[in-house]
Amino acid sequence: MIMNLQNLQKQRKAEWDAAGVSLPRYDIAAMAAKTRTSPIWVHFGAGNIFRGFMAALQQRLLNDGHAEKGIIVAETFDFEIIDKIYDPFDNLTMNVTLNPDSTVSCEIIASVAEALKTEAHAARLAEIFETPSLQMISFTITEKGYSIRSADGDISRVAKADMTDGPARARHAMGVAAALLQKRYLAGAYPIAAVSMDNCSQNGEKLKSGIVEIAKAWHANGFADSGFISYLEDEGKVSFPWSMVDKITPRPAKTVEDVLTGKGIEGMTPIVTGKNTYIAPFVNAERPQYLVIEDKFPNGRPAFETLGKAGVYMADRDTVNKVERMKVTTCLNPLHTAMSMYGCLLGYTLICDEMKDADIVALIRRLGYVEGLPVVTDPGILSPKAFIDEVVRERLPNPFMPDDPRRIATDTSQKVGIRFGETIKNYIEEGRSLEELVSIPLAIAGWMRYLLAVDDNGNAMEVSPDPMKEDLQAKLAGIIWNDPSSYRGQLRRILANPVIFGSDLTATLLADKIEKMFIELLAGAGAVRRALQKYLA
Repeated sequence: MIMNLQNLQKQRKAEWDAAGVSLPRYDIAAMAAKTRTSPIWVHFGAGNIFRGFMAALQQRLLNDGHAEKGIIVAETFDFEIIDKIYDPFDNLTMNVTLNPDSTVSCEIIASVAEALKTEAHAARLAEIFETPSLQMISFTITEKGYSIRSADGDISRVAKADMTDGPARARHAMGVAAALLQKRYLAGAYPIAAVSMDNCSQNGEKLKSGIVEIAKAWHANGFADSGFISYLEDEGKVSFPWSMVDKITPRPAKTVEDVLTGKGIEGMTPIVTGKNTYIAPFVNAERPQYLVIEDKFPNGRPAFETLGKAGVYMADRDTVNKVERMKVTTCLNPLHTAMSMYGCLLGYTLICDEMKDADIVALIRRLGYVEGLPVVTDPGILSPKAFIDEVVRERLPNPFMPDDPRRIATDTSQKVGIRFGETIKNYIEEGRSLEELVSIPLAIAGWMRYLLAVDDNGNAMEVSPDPMKEDLQAKLAGIIWNDPSSYRGQLRRILANPVIFGSDLTATLLADKIEKMFIELLAGAGAVRRALQKYLA
């Protein structure tokens, strides 16, 4: 069996049923036709989280009769995804849920009506944005995708080019979005919601800030009128709802490919694109999922309120912010980052295997329960302690989730300010003693040790991609993994950077604590293990 529209015909349904694959329960051709003529939803970012979560949610609405139209997805960065994963499979995705009991649930997702590349299909995207029916645009472009500034606070080269060259030549994701919203403004100033669905604090504000700053530069440079700025800043016209999304979608695993092949399904082999994206015709993901969205949609929205059983909650901004802070700053993301650093140093390649390591479990349990929970505000709709319980007891130990700490370690410089910096700031604001913090400084020291690209046995290891990787490693020059005396204060310049950590850590006692821990991590083979045991005893 090959996953394409031709093979989803009714006469092949028995074969898919025999393979344990659920099929769409709606007319795919009719859905696609209605979407093309009267689109409601464009999503930027064609990767795994979109395919395994957002597209699956829309399929549920279509299956249940709560929607007639699908999603148009647009890729802003890695166009090979469209060429090699969407086009050959008629925009279908094999969604594989990895259950804790060793079973898998397979469903073919068909809710993507069109898959576009922002450069090659600029005219089609403009046409879509000029259509009054369009209700929302959403984004999963990773946290760094919203930033138009580099770590030193200056406008990035790509964003600066967008500001200078104007909307017709926009390349940055925020520039592309701004250019298309200008098309919508000029066509009739039709209302729309722009929703970030990425794991970053106050994601709606980050999205709005990036788009509006580029638009204001265009106004200053004669590429946009003042009315366009007013349009973007009027929430009755363009809203930027905040959201919290939580679903782990790791890189496609060979074990999952083998399961699908064993079912007789062909062509499921993963690829690595020229931009180092690991992707496959299937998405493997955990079952737990949460999506909390601020209910602010000036042109209407899909029937998300019917998706409560799928983990979707509509809420006000304050509730969304509390849920997001609960998850991103305390209950999941900090645990993931901390264990990824130490997992790489200790030679692990699977998160679930790390959960068999008593020292790593002690690290994340203290990080979540002891250091994080005291400064979390209960959002009301989800219990913070129950959330951590599910993470520690069910989600991270799931042996059928092929998640790799090296994936989690990607772009750490863009994450630590939220995942650790917010808790640090909360401690200071609430007058709590920073002496109480152990796991957080240990996690930061572990990240610095990880950047030396040598594991706990002295073997060279690969450091995951990060936009600040070269700069940070240059600042650590001269430090030798097995020579504590080689440390001569190199961390201070990094710890003082408020862009990375959200504040200047050298203005607190944490800098000294991190330095002390880091020096101990340099004491040769086994030093990482010894430090974990010493501080978490």
